Amino acid sequence: MTEPPSSMRSPHVEMKSLQLDDRPELESAHSGIADVDKLPIPQHILISNITCDSFKISWNMDSRGQDRITHYFIDLNKKEDKSSNKFKHMDVPTKLVAKVVPLPMTVRGHWFLSPRTEYTVAVQTATKQHDGEYAVSAWSEIIEFCTADYSTIQLRQLLQKAEAIAGRVLPFTVFYRNQQREYFQPNRDAQCFRMLPSVKDNSGSHGSPISGKLEGIFFSCNTEFNTGRPPQDSPYGPYRFQIQADLLFNQNTNIYFGDFYCMYTSYHYVIVVLAPNNSKGDIFCRGKLPALDRSNNCFLSCTEEEDGSLSFHHAQDVILEVIYTEPVDLSLGMVSQISGHQLMSLSTLNAKKDPSCKICNISVGR
Repeated sequence: MTEPPSSMRSPHVEMKSLQLDDRPELESAHSGIADVDKLPIPQHILISNITCDSFKISWNMDSRGQDRITHYFIDLNKKEDKSSNKFKHMDVPTKLVAKVVPLPMTVRGHWFLSPRTEYTVAVQTATKQHDGEYAVSAWSEIIEFCTADYSTIQLRQLLQKAEAIAGRVLPFTVFYRNQQREYFQPNRDAQCFRMLPSVKDNSGSHGSPISGKLEGIFFSCNTEFNTGRPPQDSPYGPYRFQIQADLLFNQNTNIYFGDFYCMYTSYHYVIVVLAPNNSKGDIFCRGKLPALDRSNNCFLSCTEEEDGSLSFHHAQDVILEVIYTEPVDLSLGMVSQISGHQLMSLSTLNAKKDPSCKICNISVGR
């Protein structure tokens, strides 16, 4: 593993990568010092101040032998997932060496930490010898923790990348949602003719705070360049509900940026959230997502004309996924069958983001 530049390191700790093998250096250190057992073993590990790419770690230890400690060894691993590919996305153990500093100590670095990911961590104390080898204590207990979602700082970085490729805007007049026929049947739920919000799946960026948390209904608004109308193909079903755009997006609706990603293809997706002012969804989004200017943004705009009517535009060069956070009455729109095909390859259900794409990734992970 290449050591990161000094500008990326935490100011609190010097970190280096150790060999990802059976630690032969440590074995020789054990054999080189007879009183290695006198080094205190870290106890009661505490993880705090967790972000999407950093955390603070502290522990207690006996005073005996503390004056001999020169370094801490930190063994950081992604929590084992039996279904994952161990040779994909650098899912390998990371061994760090940190010079002794006052605790708590900050561990930071996008080169090995990913957002919303479960990790295990253990610590050793160590003494660096004259020959460069280390004498070490036994390992501490193993602690588990999970990194956090993207903060608004990281989401704004993602927003800037999305704005760079959004392209020109095209006019549109309706939002639409495609599903199987049964979805639109009157008896589909106890409230009959209403589409109800559901929790967003885990598609998109790994650290997006809306995945698995925000409740809403997915709509589309993209149009075909040559016709100005919604496309006749869909990956989600042959029946389409259409609703006039101003019924979901108007001067009482707040708009937020939610995500930007691709799925190993040339297509890029942008998720925006439409939340009526002071609604449950609006309260969720405040402080978590970057707010967009309703009438002036690169993705989805609503502009009031001189006659009081509203006009709507969507970005041409990205596929917009719109989440509306409140129930929608089917009586407000119409359901009809489309004539195109079901292009299942375009489905984004639980789709994983391409972590190698330079267009839609930021420095703190997928």
